[in-house]
Amino acid sequence: MAPSTKVLDGGWGWAIVVASFMAQLLAYGSPQSVGVLYPEWLHAFQEGKGMTAWVGSLVAGVGLIASPVCSACVDNFGARPVTIFSGVMVAGGLMLSAFAPNVQFLIFSYGIVVGLGCGLVYAATLTITCQYFDKRRGLALGIVTTGTSVGAFIYATAQNELIVLYGLDGCLLIIGAMALNLMACAGFMRPLNMPGYYLKQKAALERNTEEQLFEKPQLDDLKITTGSTATTPEKTLTVKELLITIDAKDLAVQTEKKKGSFLDGLAIVKVIKKKQQAYSRYMHSMYEILQDQAMVAFCIAVFLFSLGAFPPVLFIEDIAQSEGLIEEVSVIPLVSIGAIATCVGKLVLGMLVDIRWINSIYLYAFTMFAGGVALLLIPITKSYVGLQILSAVLGFFSGNWSLTSYITTKIVGLDRLTQAHGILMFFGGFGIMLGPPVVGWFFDWTQSYDLAFYFSGSCVELGAIILFLLNLPCWNRKHSENDRPDVHYTSNCDKVASVA
Repeated sequence: MAPSTKVLDGGWGWAIVVASFMAQLLAYGSPQSVGVLYPEWLHAFQEGKGMTAWVGSLVAGVGLIASPVCSACVDNFGARPVTIFSGVMVAGGLMLSAFAPNVQFLIFSYGIVVGLGCGLVYAATLTITCQYFDKRRGLALGIVTTGTSVGAFIYATAQNELIVLYGLDGCLLIIGAMALNLMACAGFMRPLNMPGYYLKQKAALERNTEEQLFEKPQLDDLKITTGSTATTPEKTLTVKELLITIDAKDLAVQTEKKKGSFLDGLAIVKVIKKKQQAYSRYMHSMYEILQDQAMVAFCIAVFLFSLGAFPPVLFIEDIAQSEGLIEEVSVIPLVSIGAIATCVGKLVLGMLVDIRWINSIYLYAFTMFAGGVALLLIPITKSYVGLQILSAVLGFFSGNWSLTSYITTKIVGLDRLTQAHGILMFFGGFGIMLGPPVVGWFFDWTQSYDLAFYFSGSCVELGAIILFLLNLPCWNRKHSENDRPDVHYTSNCDKVASVA
């Protein structure tokens, strides 16, 4: 069932935008403001900061690394079932975390279970929004993706207040219960395109039905019971109705008859060869993508930026408390300030990159350089106001995540966006997973955050330099800025799901 142009860019599509926005807010609110929970976990479990940091790093990185799997789930089952299932995962993971006896259990319940649930929500919401919008797709996706930043702003303050009122366990239980509203958001996600799983089922239904129709009917099936009207013409049944009337025992008999058939063996071999050829083409395409110097530089830059720029989200509140700048978490936590700044940064940088004379790669390198400077200034800042300013600056330039799909398309083209962005998100997720534990280990080793943030800032600055130098015109790259392809989004939601 193809989407009609009448339903695109309006109508029920705006209900989809609101539902997707709320889904991202409910799913990512707690993980994006995990810095409020981090000091509480340190106090509750008395573990090292490096070990405890794995909780926050996994919940952010697992969804990115598993993005190809999440995209495949959405493509096969549809946005609505995936969002319902992710609601169970996110709510269940948060509620289980309330009963965590140690950090290792918390790594599983909060880091992995909630992280995978968030990845599924992100893929589902972007895919369903893509289906309902064409000309206004950029605006719709921009509204939907700001749900993560708005959620971080709201949940940072809400979790702080809930911890004061009900304790850490009560806070996680209430937040988990709120996450169950993801199922309500899924109810609005009416599909326009039939998912792959249902298409396969439909094809199997039609094949089985044809075989049933061409089989010789048994004599018992032709008998007419007393009181039936034999003169009534036979009713034409649909595929679904015929399937319901087919006896499961008959289908089992048909399957047994086909076993051992030589033709079936040849068919299996043929399918295996096709799978092998598709896999070979996929690996060859990935190899070609990684041969592009600009793409390799961008992957390295995203990895180094994720490694250095994500730890402040987790540690910034603990820094303020350990330095004695504030006794408790503020009414408007530093995490909330960074989240709102990130939201503004996404919108501003998204508008700047549309200006023709601005080079998107150099713009991304500049945001990395400015973010690295903010990281290097954190150890020498001795006031809470200074940390607030640096949180806002770092949050604004962290909005450069909105540029990743644009730059990837410019480097490899729209046809290879799915694979290239999957590779890029793997590097980003890997950096996010490693960053907080590394900073925590630095603190456990030196009992100070100074060396840790000098290391983080240096990583980000190194990434900016590598990205800038390897994209200078003297390298004669294949794709120059003047020849960049205009990005026209299509209704192929596979690409959008993979970007998630």
